[in-house]
Amino acid sequence: MTTTEAAPAARGRRAWLREHSELGVCVMLLALGAVVLTDALTMDVAIAQRGPIGPRTVPIAVGCGLLLISVLLAVDVLRGGRGEAEGGEDVDLSEPADWRTVLLLAGVFLATAALIEPVGFPVAGALLFWGAAYALGSRAVHRDPLIAAGLSLATYAVFNNLLGVPLPGGPLMGVL
Repeated sequence: MTTTEAAPAARGRRAWLREHSELGVCVMLLALGAVVLTDALTMDVAIAQRGPIGPRTVPIAVGCGLLLISVLLAVDVLRGGRGEAEGGEDVDLSEPADWRTVLLLAGVFLATAALIEPVGFPVAGALLFWGAAYALGSRAVHRDPLIAAGLSLATYAVFNNLLGVPLPGGPLMGVL
């Protein structure tokens, strides 16, 4: 094959891949399903925890579901199925990204991750909720911190007391 014959073939392959770009999602779902199944099947389960439904059940079901969905989606795409934009979509793709909001949210998440151990979840969570509200445009300076504190304490109580997931309480837990 000469160079002049290879160029149209390469363009044809690129055009075919562009028309079937949803196959990239299929590959991602397939890889994610394989990772989930591998983790589930290599999970160390103590003999005392074994039973008809153990800690492997849900990850195995999720992994199998991901594999099945990836195959079904690939078949649909190869048969001509295409994803369509949502009719109510109001995103103007000609506008640049709002990097200020993205960076503020990233900063809030990183600050929460850094502060959760030293100050505890109630304080770090309140900062997370208030910071996210501020980054997304809310400027109710009297209301937002109160709502954030309430949400954080409620989240802490649900996870720590009802679900049994221990969260760091921090110095305020001696007071509360």
